[in-house]
Amino acid sequence: MVDTTLQDPLVGQLLDGRYRVDARIAVGGMATVYRAMDTRLDRVLALKVMHPALATDASFVERFIREAKSVAHLAHPNVVGVFDQGAQGQYVYLAMEYVAGCTLRDVLSERGALQPRAALDILESVLAALGAAHRAGFVHRDMKPENVLIGDDGRVKVADFGLVRAVDAVTNTTGTILGTVSYLAPEQIEHGTADTRADVYACGVVLYEMLTGDKPRDGESPAQVIYQHLNEDVPPPSAVVPGLAPELDELVASATARSLEIRPFDAVALLAEARRARAALTDAQLDAVPPRALTAARDADAGDGPDDEAERADSRTTVIPRVLPTHLGTAHHTNRLEMPPPQDPAPPRRTGPLGSPRRGLIAAVLAVLLVLGVGGGVWYINSGQFTKVPSVLSQTEEAAKKRLSDAGLELKGVKRAYSDTVDRGKVISSDPKSGARIRDNGSVSLVVSRGPKIIEVPDVEGVRLADAKRQLKKVGLLPGMVTKEFSDEVAAGEVLRTNPRAGTERHPDSAVAIVVSKGAPVDVPDVTGLSVDDATAALADEGLKAEVVPGRVHSPEDKGDIARQSPGEGTEAAEGDTVKLTVSDGPRMIDVPDVVGKDVDEASDELEAAGFEVKVHRSFPFISDKIAGQSVDGGDQAPEGSTITIKTKGL
Repeated sequence: MVDTTLQDPLVGQLLDGRYRVDARIAVGGMATVYRAMDTRLDRVLALKVMHPALATDASFVERFIREAKSVAHLAHPNVVGVFDQGAQGQYVYLAMEYVAGCTLRDVLSERGALQPRAALDILESVLAALGAAHRAGFVHRDMKPENVLIGDDGRVKVADFGLVRAVDAVTNTTGTILGTVSYLAPEQIEHGTADTRADVYACGVVLYEMLTGDKPRDGESPAQVIYQHLNEDVPPPSAVVPGLAPELDELVASATARSLEIRPFDAVALLAEARRARAALTDAQLDAVPPRALTAARDADAGDGPDDEAERADSRTTVIPRVLPTHLGTAHHTNRLEMPPPQDPAPPRRTGPLGSPRRGLIAAVLAVLLVLGVGGGVWYINSGQFTKVPSVLSQTEEAAKKRLSDAGLELKGVKRAYSDTVDRGKVISSDPKSGARIRDNGSVSLVVSRGPKIIEVPDVEGVRLADAKRQLKKVGLLPGMVTKEFSDEVAAGEVLRTNPRAGTERHPDSAVAIVVSKGAPVDVPDVTGLSVDDATAALADEGLKAEVVPGRVHSPEDKGDIARQSPGEGTEAAEGDTVKLTVSDGPRMIDVPDVVGKDVDEASDELEAAGFEVKVHRSFPFISDKIAGQSVDGGDQAPEGSTITIKTKGL
């Protein structure tokens, strides 16, 4: 850990005659980030300055400049903007947008697991940023909580495109890879390649971490974490936080699939899956408070969390030797390499001045005995009373039992549960969980997978709707949306079909849509103009019901007759459906305009505007277009919509 209390030589300096360095914010594996002031534009920004030791390496400088050029193409609200790039002496820097707030890593360290709603909010913002990068032709290659900034205003931004590559220029390295071991996709480790799906994999790991408060991979060395990336699926978050919705398990499983063919192609595709998962969750599921979040702060205060230095080392972007197939043995599956779990390398043999390995061995043994003799009491007081629960996730039941026994722990019991992501016979979870501190001779219980639970959709065709719903619930499925269709063969109220069809295999709690028959269609007759009794009888003859709606309306129909109906004539209805009838209050009486002496066109327009039909009668012999008379005198009233006849002048 860098001691930020020491005086930094850059703090207080004016870099490149423009940027005043005010304070150091963070130190990473390749660069240090400072808060600075752009003295020309009078604005606060962040300066990312490459470590001087790396500034002499052309490849690192090239990567630094590539970051500036790449992000300059991404004008996106969820991407930390880059304003400028330059160099002064040994300092190569980027001038970037300053985000006042914290990183996602800070949030997870303080709070532990997040509520699903908050996790999805953050994930969707990250995927929006990466989606813009992917569609612009770039791959981030180093997604992790440290590179997700959360502003004081709640905005989420993705930072550190330092490892960005063009999609069509993805490298295939043969010796090392640059990245953060906990978030590397299997293909990055195995083949040294990284396309958009590598970012998708890392986002799946980040989502798991937000939902559970822990990384899915647990190992005492990077080699053990790499082994798990290559050979084990990411376990479902619900195995650590019971009660999480299955949709969240499926979202993590999809994003972290070891098979590239199964994994979403890019961040845009994963964003669509995330939004579908959110839409399927209830408010209660979205706002559920994970148990770990309630105790995270207390555990941190008590010093009962992971070793801070190990956590920081596990989260740094570093150069990692790539595990080549020749080192791993023969690959028996496209996405699964059969290899022994990594072992710590044996220390090199040392010889004494006389070249005797035996003399060196004796010296080493004496040194160990001396350390144990002097410091044994301190070791016992500090840690000898406690043991860390070994990682047993995704281990076979027998292997897990042996690991617990080797650690001096007793097996309390084994429960079995269905799992869509953990193979049958392997451990889903342990209580206490892997890595937790437990007293010597303590006991641990295991949950072992029974494999995926598959349910066959029952055949409910011809069954009444209520009975069909009961049958679906009985086998562990959920009745979904109910729609209705006409059918000449299936009686009204009975199930026509389900979606998915009967016999289809589905996971527990999957929704099944139901289509119910409305029976044979009935043509609705026209009953406007009939009395209420006659209209009711005409509808009854067709198997339909009549319902007179309250209130009457003016219409050309006689008072008391049917003015309009819904549904109307010619439409199809099911037997027993109701047709709503509106009764006429007769036509409305309105004043007739006086148009005598006006031209035919003017008179016609005025009468039509008042709500009348117009008929023109031209006198013979015709001598003028002026109106000489009208069938209803001006000022009198006539039914709205009735016809007014106007006559022209004649001899």
